[in-house]
Amino acid sequence: MIFWKKLKQEQLKARIQKALQENVNFSNDASLGYPASKLDGQVFYDDAPFLKDAPTLQTYVANPNNIGCHTFGTSETAFSGTQEIEREVLNVLAVDVFKAKENEFDGYIAPGGTEANIQAIWIFRNYFMNHFDAKADEIAILASEDTHYSIPKAANLLQIDWIKIPVNFNSRAIEIQNLDNIITQAKSKGKKYFIAIANLGTTMFGSVDNPDDYIMVLEKHNVAYKLHIDGAYGGFVYPFSNENSSINFSNPKISSITIDAHKMLQAPYGTGVFICRKGLIENVLTKEAEYVEGMDLTLCGSRSGANAVAVWMILFTYGPFGWFEKVSILQMRTKFLCNELDKLDIPYFREPNMNIVTIQAKNIPHHLAEKYDLVPQQHNEDNKWYKIVLMYHVEVEHLTTFIDELKLSINDKERNKEKV
Repeated sequence: MIFWKKLKQEQLKARIQKALQENVNFSNDASLGYPASKLDGQVFYDDAPFLKDAPTLQTYVANPNNIGCHTFGTSETAFSGTQEIEREVLNVLAVDVFKAKENEFDGYIAPGGTEANIQAIWIFRNYFMNHFDAKADEIAILASEDTHYSIPKAANLLQIDWIKIPVNFNSRAIEIQNLDNIITQAKSKGKKYFIAIANLGTTMFGSVDNPDDYIMVLEKHNVAYKLHIDGAYGGFVYPFSNENSSINFSNPKISSITIDAHKMLQAPYGTGVFICRKGLIENVLTKEAEYVEGMDLTLCGSRSGANAVAVWMILFTYGPFGWFEKVSILQMRTKFLCNELDKLDIPYFREPNMNIVTIQAKNIPHHLAEKYDLVPQQHNEDNKWYKIVLMYHVEVEHLTTFIDELKLSINDKERNKEKV
């Protein structure tokens, strides 16, 4: 690890206070030109004594605007302190976690994974338009049927087609022959440029697409493409549970990655992270943002510097080894649940390096699904799956209680069959 380390509480507080001192102070400075301020002190009580020991809350009160992309050119000087905090977060995630080379990436902390995915597709659509004179109807998104709804949302917003790739019902793996046939059909309909989305932990299953499946088939067809990794869920799990993972920037074919800090990292909503290789983000430079120093390259524009501080605090409180330990505990709890389901001969899907267990709905009584807030694949009578997410608050005793009730339901069902 180059950038990521564990810091003591006093070091954390001192670093954030330094960042806030480097920002504009709306309480004391005569800042006449900014349409922004700290949170309203009449409402949010900015003199609360506990704030001195709560650096993240101090930052929310200060309300810094981290508008812009702080890995690319200049940014608003009024918020330079929290911008540097954001750069430190991006260095940890891009270089230490996802194996980018130093100073060879761009990115920002977005208001969520949905925007970060749309940002990627927006960049690549414009890349094909700018470098190949592509028309919108010549560009297509390739993503599996399990992919997050942000992808069809991006297709709709950016007016390019999403082509859905079937997956195997049991393994949730992309069906390669279908992918091959689909690209052949797409080419026959005039598609020349492709944006492939590989999932690093799908929302419903935690399934992980093999990026090499897309690479192999797209290169066989000799078409121009860009490959984005949607690690919104798995980005803070998979790299730590699978030390041999190559789903990162060490693969030269991967151009960008999305990660969500407000899921596994337990940062406040919304804190998505977008990272891409150098030479790409300028395709969405908004030159009309002339009053913004450095202009803007993000979809959202203004965004909270406090969210960057929250992510920084979590990363540097745990350090890499502390985070590995936390993920390892969740893996053990996930394995415990899977072992109990195996004893009951209940079929389920689990990606071995993830902490989601998705159980076929026919094996879960409706009252249990409601009691334990299991998430259905579909909120209707056609639902085929329920998922359990092993977050840190889900302890073995909770799982044991659930399994015991599931056993009772199975036994009751068997007794009713015998009576019939």
